[in-house]
Amino acid sequence: MSTANAVPHPIHSDTSFLGHPRGLFVCFATELWERFSFYGMKFLLLLYLTKYHLFSDSNGLEVLGGYAALVYAVPVIGGLLADRYLGMRKSVIFGAVLLTLGHLGMAMEGEQAHRVGDDIVRDESALQAFYFSLALIVIGVGFLKPNISTIVGRLYTQDDPRRDAGFTIFYMGINIGALLATLLCGYLGETFGWRYGFGAAGIGMVIGLVTFLWGQKHLHGLAEPGDSDLLRKKSLIGLNVEWTIYLCGVLSVFAAWQMLQFHGAVGMGLNVLSLVVLVGLGWFIAVKCNPVERSRMIVLIILTMSTVVFWALFEQAAASMTLFADRVLDRNIFGLQLAASQFGFLNPFFIFLFAPVFAWLWTFLGRRGREPSTPVKFALGIAQAALGFGALVIGATRPNEAGLVAGYWMVFAYLLHTTGELCLSPVGLSAVTKLAVPSVVGVMMGSWFLATAYSEYVAVQLAKLATVETVDGAVKNIGAAVTSYAELFNSLFYVGLAVAAVLLLLSPLLKKMMHGIH
Repeated sequence: MSTANAVPHPIHSDTSFLGHPRGLFVCFATELWERFSFYGMKFLLLLYLTKYHLFSDSNGLEVLGGYAALVYAVPVIGGLLADRYLGMRKSVIFGAVLLTLGHLGMAMEGEQAHRVGDDIVRDESALQAFYFSLALIVIGVGFLKPNISTIVGRLYTQDDPRRDAGFTIFYMGINIGALLATLLCGYLGETFGWRYGFGAAGIGMVIGLVTFLWGQKHLHGLAEPGDSDLLRKKSLIGLNVEWTIYLCGVLSVFAAWQMLQFHGAVGMGLNVLSLVVLVGLGWFIAVKCNPVERSRMIVLIILTMSTVVFWALFEQAAASMTLFADRVLDRNIFGLQLAASQFGFLNPFFIFLFAPVFAWLWTFLGRRGREPSTPVKFALGIAQAALGFGALVIGATRPNEAGLVAGYWMVFAYLLHTTGELCLSPVGLSAVTKLAVPSVVGVMMGSWFLATAYSEYVAVQLAKLATVETVDGAVKNIGAAVTSYAELFNSLFYVGLAVAAVLLLLSPLLKKMMHGIH
């Protein structure tokens, strides 16, 4: 029996990638191409359903919400399986294979839907292939996403001064992948055909898989299972544990395939699971915690629940904001005509610009004892997400001669959403590790991702409030569509500001309840 932690680090002299271990490049490139494939598909998804398969806004949003919720919920299980059984390397490879198959399957368009009288005729075989491909992606992300980050952490000892810089480089890969994908895949999909956009995303995932397989030797055994003997033991069905996990992963694809088609299943599952988690945590806090632990856990639960509001606003990007950009936005920006899905590039672009600024700002304020507390940062993040919708509302009141809203308002909205993300997201996971009782850090991390999954479900329920009547994927009345979206964005503006104000008012109490943790 061997453990990954017992493996000596032979990589302190391995500094061929920007002064960091070669293994960081392997993880960087793998995650870059995985995020390229993910974001390349994400911003095309709703447009593809509403314009090619002629789904109603409501049905298209339900598919998007179910998919996005599962994508954020399943990694909790994938991370646990890797920790306990498979190890990170095998989990990433298995996930990458499923992802590659799923993304390439998305390129199978089938025949375009068309009307026969009052009925819409769709290619049901192509739709089943589409749902199955989404299911492959869901389970693939579940195995890959949580474990590639863990591998990066294992490349460094706890006291290695390069550790934080290594994670910064790694997360740059995420944003490079997202930026390139939304520009390239969006352009290909909306200009030349959906299959080209989805196909490009699939090719990106193939490159990511090949990169990871090529670079395994540079991981120096740090991503291997903790107990390789356990994987060889027989399970109840006669296979060894490793192949039992693979079989269950494949069977999970079939389960996700069905859940994605029955929209109520995802929402019901999230509601039940959330209730169980809240009841369980309530019992733990009341029975197992001392007063200080109890206070900190209550703060953590409040902060976690507040993220549902933030991400429900933020994730309008792939939902109502993408439909808004497609239908009622003048997409000519600085002389460039953008496709609706390409506006998604603004988020990673602004992260590149402003992440260093925010990192400097918090350090600058911290040295002077003026850095905002974690609850205040959360409130600021939610407020900026709300203000982004305020910008869109203002823009909607100033349409041009054709009735379209100037695209600059969308740029401003993305800017505010991104600065809000930089206030909230980087400190969120850190807050979990600092405030949670050590014995339930894993549970609270899972709860954090469950809240993110739930926010995806809430996001589409909100977006459905602005469903617009279309004919063959195009709006019938641009003015009515602008009004409908403006009413939704106005509601999101006030709800976001109200939640931010309440959190800001509570922040002194929450800070006190954190008992010295910042």
